[in-house]
Amino acid sequence: MAILENALEGLAEGGVATGLAVGVGVLLLAPGILPAVGRALRPVAVGAIKTGMQVYEQVASTVRETAEDLVAEARAELDAEHGGAEAEPRRRRTRLAEPAT
Repeated sequence: MAILENALEGLAEGGVATGLAVGVGVLLLAPGILPAVGRALRPVAVGAIKTGMQVYEQVASTVRETAEDLVAEARAELDAEHGGAEAEPRRRRTRLAEPAT
């Protein structure tokens, strides 16, 4: 940590010329370093995405099951309140078109 602090301290004291030299050095080295860093981090990124997809699938499955249980419970309560008169589920009424004359 002290090495990094000393390097940054020296950079701050060096002025504009040092800043420009560091900037030019980074620009010259970046095309060679960035692809290597990208290749090294790609498996990490793919692993993180795979883990996120697995977590999403598990959570979605749990939410789906919970929602189905709640809907079934609500239907059972409605049937109990109406004395079980409606054995067939309600259907949405559709408006029929008037026959053309």
